[in-house]
Parts: sequence; structure tokens; C-alpha cells
Amino acid sequence: MTLKLFELVGTDPARPFSPYCWRTRMALAHKGLCAETIPWCFTEKDAIAPHGSERVPVLFGGEGGRAMARMLNWWGDVTVIGGMSPMIVADIPLNLKPVDAAYFRKSREVRFGKPLEEVVAGRDKAVEGFRKSLDPLRLTLKTQSYLGGGQPNYADYIVFGGFQWARVVSPFKLLGEDDPVYAWRERLLDAFDGMARKSPGFAV
Repeated sequence: MTLKLFELVGTDPARPFSPYCWRTRMALAHKGLCAETIPWCFTEKDAIAPHGSERVPVLFGGEGGRAMARMLNWWGDVTVIGGMSPMIVADIPLNLKPVDAAYFRKSREVRFGKPLEEVVAGRDKAVEGFRKSLDPLRLTLKTQSYLGGGQPNYADYIVFGGFQWARVVSPFKLLGEDDPVYAWRERLLDAFDGMARKSPGFAV
């Protein structure tokens, strides 16, 4: 049976941008598995309703590994994706079809309580706080190449998914080029024959 991966896209079906889909895509590549990718937009909810929702694959072994994965998932969601979102959220509608852009803007402005342009207004200053929040990742990368050690594993893909999301939807520069996190992201962009780098995105 062919695996199918619904991937969130905007106007360009070759430009998937969901951080959670990128976690899955990288994890599948890690395991040497192929999946049929199906472009999907925010307002096409009927297309996925029959399939329910799936959790991304977990590549750690044993209960201890699964417990660690849960913690990293939360850190990736709250610190990485949650930290990025206020700095790139206004760029996302520019990548969407009009109907999806309207849906996205309305739902996110309710979430933030103000227009998206106001959300990102202070991002040039806010990015410094975001970079500081990555110190646990940065300190880890001083002693090893990846969160997984000498080779990447799902821990890396959890965090990388957020950076790939930002790279696809926004030209805003989240990392300095002298940052060990930047070098780590570059290595993962080149992983699996450059799968993530070959996906259209901004040069940030």
C-alpha cells in the first residue's frame, strides 16, 4: 500500500510549508520510505476528513525515547514554532490563494487579537529574543553535530520542521550566518540529497 502524505501548500503546489509535514517528510526519508505527496490547502477540509488525523512518525526506540520525543515535540511547538510565528505570520497570506488567505488572516487575527501587520511590526527587535531562546539547541550543537548525536534523528526533524516552514513562507532572516544553529539548519537542508533545499523557499 502506497503511503500518502497530505502537505499544506499555498498557490504553488510544489512549495509545501507546514512544519509538521516537514517533520514527517524528513522522518520518512530517514527511514528510507517513500510517500505520495498530495497538495492540500487550508479550506479543503473535505479532502482529509475521511482519513482522520495522523501523528508524525517517531524514530526513537523504547518508552524512554518516546517520552523524550514528547518533550521535544512540545519544545519545538512552543519555543521554535511559537517563537517564529509572530515574526513571519504576516508573510504567510502572500503565499496563499485568496480564499485561503482570507481564512488564514481571519483565524490568526482572532488568535493574536490584532491585525497581522501589527503582530510582526516589532520583529527586527523581537528576533534577538527568539535567537536567545535557542540556547539549549546552540549549546548542544557545540559538542555534537546534531541533536541526535553524530547523525540526525527525529529530534532534529522536530526542530528543523519549524525552520523549513519559515524558510518557505517568509524572507525574514531568523538566524545569523555565524550561528551554530544556522550551520545545523544548512546541514539538514542538504540531507537526503538536498530534499528540503530543493523545495522552493527564500534564501534566508
